Amino acid sequence: MKIVVIDGQGGRLGRLLVEQVRMQLPQAKIYALGTNAVATAAMLKAGADFGATGENPVVRGVQDADGVLGPVGVVVANAILGEVTPAMAEAVGSCQAKKFLVPMNSCGVVVAGVEELSLPAYVTGAVDALAAELTEK
Repeated sequence: MKIVVIDGQGGRLGRLLVEQVRMQLPQAKIYALGTNAVATAAMLKAGADFGATGENPVVRGVQDADGVLGPVGVVVANAILGEVTPAMAEAVGSCQAKKFLVPMNSCGVVVAGVEELSLPAYVTGAVDALAAELTEK
């Protein structure tokens, strides 16, 4: 099972996601795809199996993923202070995998109707939803 975690900036969200996925789905192969090297390093340190940085790893990495996790900005061109390229956003948005996205106001996107929660609570919800989806298959 291939799980892709995408993050940028300092990689805090990605680190939390990797840790939760590792706990709930220990058999998963976790691919840490950072929009910068700092984010990739944080996710690898948290226990990801593989890591790569930049546009092409994201574009290629999501093609055969079973699940994708990250901030909502990964499907918005130029989000995360410009770290998400249009090609990245298109690749993530159009990949066949189900996306489990965490609402982050720093991405410049407000998701109406979403309850304001702490980052760890959002991470738990996203990984719980991923685990439920993958165990149904």
